[in-house]
Formats: sequence, structure tokens, C-alpha cells
Amino acid sequence: MVDNPARGGSSSVVTGGSYVGDDRRVAGSEDDARGVLVLAATPIGRADDAPPRLAAELAGADVVAAEDTRRLRRLTTDLGVTVGGRVVSYFEGNERQRTPTLLEALLAGERVLLVTDAGMPSVSDPGYRLVAAAVEAGVRVTAVPGPSAVLTALAVSGLPVDRFCFEGFLPRKAGERSRRLAELAAEPRTLVFFEAPHRTAAALTAMAQAWGDDRRAAVCRELTKTHEEVRRGGLAELAAWAEDGVRGEVTLVVEGAPAVAAVASDDAALLAAVAEREDGGMSRKDAIAETARAAGVPKRHVYQLVHAS
Repeated sequence: MVDNPARGGSSSVVTGGSYVGDDRRVAGSEDDARGVLVLAATPIGRADDAPPRLAAELAGADVVAAEDTRRLRRLTTDLGVTVGGRVVSYFEGNERQRTPTLLEALLAGERVLLVTDAGMPSVSDPGYRLVAAAVEAGVRVTAVPGPSAVLTALAVSGLPVDRFCFEGFLPRKAGERSRRLAELAAEPRTLVFFEAPHRTAAALTAMAQAWGDDRRAAVCRELTKTHEEVRRGGLAELAAWAEDGVRGEVTLVVEGAPAVAAVASDDAALLAAVAEREDGGMSRKDAIAETARAAGVPKRHVYQLVHAS
């Protein structure tokens, strides 16, 4: 039996591998035979940041779908909990194939717990396909809220937090990355990105080229871990710092475009995109056409910008 202290005074226990709690189905209802999909946030650094409900869910789930089963074992050891049900891997490489099997378990009345390596499942992690399938099938989907690299980085960045957008990972290829940044050049909200440590310098350099050297940003590294570091400054300054190498999990937070500079910033990004395509061997005519198409602006506008410059 595992007490769950996070249910506001309502008792929740684990019995015989099945979780009994506030979200029990009402017997005789249309969907009382269906299970529940639980998305559980896991720590992004310190194990003791785990939400209190996580241990009870791990012990009581019929199925635990984990992005990395080895990390799951380390987490359960740190939490002092034994998984009560069966454990299956659920990661980017097998997500499409394994989703139907997990949906079958849900439709059979089982409680399926989904955890990823860190943070909330489906946020730049496996989970979206299973959530979409469960919703389509009428299965209840709930969550154990908890640690989030997106919100943590945003909170400590020192940049405006009243309006923001999360863009996940930038494309790996330089051309695709430049096109994505050009599309975001006039975005007024604070932007949050995930980035691989070995691509952080290139990403910051591309941002500086697209949005200006002085656009304020923060590089948040190893959040909540022993070697946590938050570097704040202009994009060009941060790009130069990152050239020496960056280690660990990285989240980038970038100031949105000032309203008065949005048009000028957007034009600068269009010019940069044309130049990059020309450098890649594309003719100027084709580079202008492709840039206009990707940015969703009239080709004549890009043509006039290029020839005026």
C-alpha cells in the first residue's frame, strides 16, 4: 500500500497492482472499462524535485512506458519505489510502432504511466502520438505536473515572461535553421528553445545574424543540477562564449523583437537568407524566389530589398 499525500485529503492507495484514487471510473458508465493515460513529469536534475505523486503512480500503474528504462531504474532507486506493473520502452525510434499496443492496454482498462528522461512527456519528447490516439479513442488523459526546463529557464532568464512561445529544437541543417529564424524575426514574444550542447554556438551565431548581435538572450545550462549555469548577454556575446564549448543540457531564452524594429529585423533576416542561399550555390533569382516562398512574403518585396542593398 502506498499513501498518496498529494490528493487534497482524499485517500488514494495501490492495491494488487491497480491504482485506486480520485479518478476512478463510475461503474456502469459508458467508459468504465477504459483505463487512464497518465503523463508524469520527471526531474530535470535533482531527484528530490520529483512531484510527490510520482512515486505512487510508478508503484500503482499497470504499465510504465519509459523513454529510457535504465534512467527509469535510477529514478526509482533514488525515490525508493518499486514499479508495480510491467515496464516497456517508449522512445522516438519505436513510438509509432508501440503506440497501438499501449492503446490496447488502455482500452482494456489498464492504467498506463508515461515518463521521459526529464520533464513533461510530449514536450519535445515522446508522447504526442499516444495522447492523440488516447483522446481519439475516448480514453481519459491526465498528468502529474512537475519540473519543466521550459518554465524554469524562462523564470531565471531575466527576460519578459508575460508572453512567450516555445519553439523546441531548431533544425540541424544551416539552411533550414536560417529559414526558421527568418520566420521568427518579427516575433514579439520571448522565445524558448532546446539545443544540443555541440550545436549551441552555431545556433547563437545564426540567431545573431538573423536578429542582431545585441538581442538579449540567456543560455541556461544544467538547470537544477550541480553545475547549473545561466549566462546572460547579447546574442553575439553569447555566441563567442559558446565557441569554447558548452556541456550538459541547454535551454536558450531569447528576447522577442521590439515592436518598432520588427519590420527592419524581418527585412534583415530576408537579406541574410538570400545571401546564405547564394553562398550555397543557388542563383540570385532562385535564392530570392525560395526566400520569399519560405517566409510567405511577396517575391517582389525580397527582390527590392536585395537590389536596394
